[in-house]
Amino acid sequence: MFGLITWFQGSFSVAAVLVFLYASLDVADNLSPQGCRMSYMNPLYIPQTQFNSTWTPLAERYSLVLYREDQWERELHGGIPVLFIPGNAGSSGQVRSIASSATRQYYSRPNVPAYETWSRNMKALDFFAADFNEDLSAFHGPTLQAQIEYCARAISYILSLYPPNTSIIIMGHSMGGIVATSLLPSKDISSIITMSTPHTLPPARFDQRVDEIYARNREIMLHDSTPIFSLCGGAMDMMIPSESCILPPLVEGLPIPYRRTVFSSALEGAWTGVGHREMVWCHQVRWRVARAAMELSMASSLAERGLILDKWFRDGHTLPPAENTEVFESFPLPEDQSRILSPGERLVLAQPEGSQTYLFPIFKQNTTDHRFVLFVSQGSVPPVSPQKPNSLRISVARCFGLTASLNCKTLHPLVHKLIPNPIPGNIFPVPQQGTDESEGVVVFEADVIPESNSEAQWIAVNIERAAGEGWLVGGFVSADQVFDDVSMTKMLLGGTRVTLLDPAALWTSVRFPKLSSNALVVYRVVPLTTENVLCRDQPLFPPLLVHNSHPAETHYFPLTSQPPRRILLHTHGSAPYVHSNHVRSEGFELVIYSVINGCSVQLRGFDLRIDWTATLGRWSTRYFTTVVCWAVGIVSLVVCKAWRSGESNGIPCVPPVSHSLRDFGQRQLPKLMLVSYLLSLLPLPDYLFIGMEGEWLYAPIAPLLLMVASGLVCVSWMLLVVLMWPIGMIRHIYSPRFGEIIRPQKEVISARRSTLVSMCFIFALIIFFIPWQVAYLCCWLIHLQSCALDRFPLPEPVSQVGTAIPLLSRDESPSGGRGGSEQPSHKHLISNNHHRAHLLLLMTWLLPLAAPVLVVWVRTLVTAGLSTPFDGDHFFLNVAPFMILVDFASWTSNPLLQKHRLVVEKYFSASWTLWLVAGVAFFVGPRKTYHVFDAARLAIGMLTVLRIGPQYWGGNPWRLSIPQMQLFR
Repeated sequence: MFGLITWFQGSFSVAAVLVFLYASLDVADNLSPQGCRMSYMNPLYIPQTQFNSTWTPLAERYSLVLYREDQWERELHGGIPVLFIPGNAGSSGQVRSIASSATRQYYSRPNVPAYETWSRNMKALDFFAADFNEDLSAFHGPTLQAQIEYCARAISYILSLYPPNTSIIIMGHSMGGIVATSLLPSKDISSIITMSTPHTLPPARFDQRVDEIYARNREIMLHDSTPIFSLCGGAMDMMIPSESCILPPLVEGLPIPYRRTVFSSALEGAWTGVGHREMVWCHQVRWRVARAAMELSMASSLAERGLILDKWFRDGHTLPPAENTEVFESFPLPEDQSRILSPGERLVLAQPEGSQTYLFPIFKQNTTDHRFVLFVSQGSVPPVSPQKPNSLRISVARCFGLTASLNCKTLHPLVHKLIPNPIPGNIFPVPQQGTDESEGVVVFEADVIPESNSEAQWIAVNIERAAGEGWLVGGFVSADQVFDDVSMTKMLLGGTRVTLLDPAALWTSVRFPKLSSNALVVYRVVPLTTENVLCRDQPLFPPLLVHNSHPAETHYFPLTSQPPRRILLHTHGSAPYVHSNHVRSEGFELVIYSVINGCSVQLRGFDLRIDWTATLGRWSTRYFTTVVCWAVGIVSLVVCKAWRSGESNGIPCVPPVSHSLRDFGQRQLPKLMLVSYLLSLLPLPDYLFIGMEGEWLYAPIAPLLLMVASGLVCVSWMLLVVLMWPIGMIRHIYSPRFGEIIRPQKEVISARRSTLVSMCFIFALIIFFIPWQVAYLCCWLIHLQSCALDRFPLPEPVSQVGTAIPLLSRDESPSGGRGGSEQPSHKHLISNNHHRAHLLLLMTWLLPLAAPVLVVWVRTLVTAGLSTPFDGDHFFLNVAPFMILVDFASWTSNPLLQKHRLVVEKYFSASWTLWLVAGVAFFVGPRKTYHVFDAARLAIGMLTVLRIGPQYWGGNPWRLSIPQMQLFR
């Protein structure tokens, strides 16, 4: 039945899917591991029963609750309102972690505000949360729009409980962030914080109405001034590609509102990947979200709100505001409180005490060592510090003149941020624990170019209030980068080795200008270390690798962790089907920080290569929809060729599906793979084909996906054959037996009239109640049964004595005209069976495109019942062509989809529309999947009108085969 080529394609696809599945699971464990502490709370939910149908009819479907930390708060509406909007399949209970953290930060103990809060006249936060009954908003535009309308009315209700001119803070998780953005413009919303929200690319692209909401949000974000902050989980988020979490780029020439994205791996004090659902309860994240909201409640301007968000969501890319910085003018340095370091000397202070100033001389003739690097542990270099620093305070200034009287001014850094300090011997981040808020090392970097004047020049490091805790290391390093010109071709062949010139340097930068930086490729770093087993010295700061992959994303990797963990470099800056915030460019930079003392471990260099397991895992999560759409395109080509063969000279000769698949694998697939590779080299827009804009490195993905999709089509037909066997056997057992009387012609006509009434009834149901996707599923089930019966043909029954069978005139045509044969030939019947089988395969692959709305409808019925109509999806013409074609194919014995002598088809065959389906599936479908079903509906509608129309009502219904007539019984 199936050829060797078909079996090979199916086996290859199954093996590829298993490999991709394994690789995607490996991504969660190794690419960006999660280190989150569990959060605990005492939740109390107060339903807002006053927010009922008098406010909005949607109150019968959704609900609103007010969160209170049990026994910690008394007042219900005495603070600043916050509305939490859950995402796809989310619930109001997800608000509890953030709300509990806000309560416990505001109160020192139950009902007693902390000194820090009441001394600043800070108000508590009142967290409201919408409950959408775990609706699947990501799959259905009308459901998403209903949530938008409900939240808009909920804001009006909430603000009615507070004094006039009160504004509300909105938090949105996942698709809740899309709902939050859609509420703009609004004078009632002060700020929006989104978490794991796919702002630029819908996670499920099956509904055009979702795309319309996204397009409207893009316009809102370009023109509305409300601050919007997006927090992303990175590769650990397996539900959405995190490159879609980055806020869309702004347009030059327009006013620049506050729009900022930060990945949790870059978030100071967190430094960990965070899963999609974990984003709302990960302690390292939730307390910062809660604290930022508390501070936002006191802001009075847009600029102030932006500064607050920058302060509490620091990631090291955006320099913090220069507050609490000092400018020194002509101050003397007491001899007992100052020290001048010799040229090239490094300042190393372990557990410093008291106050001291250290001067680093700047030599004009030195042309290399002009970058100053300072590390501070457990202290602060204002305004950067751990969450709970000790009393150690450091300030850095640039001074001119003699040491007796220096003229100093604050030195402004290039890099000023908090970096992690992994515990030697532990993996990073620590599973189920992560990093404490008070951990971290402040790094201060500044380029110091000697000035040409004749005065002596210094870098002054002023230490204040040191109490014997922490440590400090500083000194000059070479600002020259290490360049490795390795090409992607060499990386594909094995990789490269980087040797560090100074393993003991505080700061080393390695640049790879020719390597691709894209979400589809993952590199692996293998450190090369030298360790003295007899040495007992522990480094103050073991080598730490920093990968700045995107302005919003940074990853940190300890290079001497035990047990060793794969160091995987990845990015979300550039990816398929996502318009990048920045111009696609090759190259990336790695920075290594280390403070090596004594004979401890030293980093000599590292090997860099492509990690294929993690790379394949990235492909599978970004091209799943592409494979489904391309499978529809392949089926369309297979069906088109098979149906076209039935038009040759009017002789029905449609081959079996297995023969069509075998012929496609032998003849068409190799050509298509070559064409797909060449198309991948063209600079197509990022929303077409594989979405890589012609980058040669990723061109082989296209033929690979084509091979996988074609194999899945073969596997799907094998499964359909297996499924049809028991269905056809059961139908065969309960079918009419030999000698049964054939119903007269009037009964057949009556059956067709009954079918017309049934269709009208179904169309009415679609218009008023069920979505058309339900009718499509039923249509597929009916056609599956019809095709299953074709696989068990019944023998011709013998007419009972005395029963006359009406005969047709020899010259009656199938459509009531002249020139037809007297009875359908066996060849016609076999060809029609194959026609139906090809149609079943096409309808089967269109089913996943309609299934998401089916799931949403069932979910809505279970949770909300009939309280609210299911908006949208009631256009019955979407499914009418399939219903007519399936019905006609179930009883006709004329050549199915026979080409007629119509003016339209004289120059254009209706079956060519399947080429349109294939083109849309291959080029547009991966980004806008809903267009694939639209094209298929158009193609089937064209075939129905031009091929079936002349026969469906005007043909002779008696021209039926005996087995097919039994379908009416």
